[in-house]
Amino acid sequence: MRRHRTAAGILLAVGTLLAGALSAATAHAAPSPTPTAFTQQHTKGFWTAERMRGATPLDLLPRERRGTPTAPAPAGTPTVIPPTLPSGTASGTSVLSFPQPGGPWTSGGAVVKTSGRVFFTLQGRTASCSGNSVTSQNGGTVITAGHCVKYQGTWHTNWVFVPGYDNGQAPYGQWSATQTFSTPQWVAREDINYDVGAAVVAPLNGKTLAATVGAQGLNFNGGYNKAMYAFGFPAAAPYDGSKLIHCSGNSSRDFLFSQDHSLGCNMTGGSSGGPWFTSFDEATGTGLQASVNSFGYVFLPNRMFGPYFGNDAKAVYDKAQVA
Repeated sequence: MRRHRTAAGILLAVGTLLAGALSAATAHAAPSPTPTAFTQQHTKGFWTAERMRGATPLDLLPRERRGTPTAPAPAGTPTVIPPTLPSGTASGTSVLSFPQPGGPWTSGGAVVKTSGRVFFTLQGRTASCSGNSVTSQNGGTVITAGHCVKYQGTWHTNWVFVPGYDNGQAPYGQWSATQTFSTPQWVAREDINYDVGAAVVAPLNGKTLAATVGAQGLNFNGGYNKAMYAFGFPAAAPYDGSKLIHCSGNSSRDFLFSQDHSLGCNMTGGSSGGPWFTSFDEATGTGLQASVNSFGYVFLPNRMFGPYFGNDAKAVYDKAQVA
């Protein structure tokens, strides 16, 4: 997750809240005119258990605010895409977990398989985020944050999705991306209102991701002020990346510097890109993804923000699901 600061230094860049500290600072690269999709480069066998445990939560460096971010129009046509689950998927245990400022998800259900950790190489360093498997035509689409696929003019490489991550183990396999995607607004200027990314992962052992772990639904142009459940694998203190953590509550619209959703949540670095659900059923662990963990403000602790899934987010999804 990131944080923003004003020219007066009030805010930190998006991602700092959910970010741990990457060891070395790097100079901010000029915005790249490259396309909004990237053909992935991956070294087979790169992600050992040791490397996954040692991957640092993505840290986005503080920067000056560059003008007023453009906001997605919340007046597009509402679109609902239902979840798809493999036959025989077991339901979880219905435990009232609303509201919840942050804690382990113990109710089971589909979300423990569709959610996972994202690992990648960024400018020579290993880093991590979170992601979620969603319904798609190709059966291999993962939604995450824009800064979890590209940052400072560089697309991440060695990108893999590990659903159901378990302390260095990949119970459902490591799914290598063939392409990653983001919004043109994120690629060009890292606009926090469009911090949305996607990846297409290759089949594994002859099966697609969705056929193996299932896929959650999506909701585009669904409006604001909804009951939301957020999930992720925070890896910065007090968390260690080993557990699926969740927050829940009634969301609101950011009244400060973005047009994002806002939710009371104490998740930390590594949870960036984890899914936010509306219409979430605790008993089955299924819902409609309507945002991702994105950023927080330094002066507003225990508050998470996530981009509005409007027409531009849907365009990213549409490109990914047919790739």
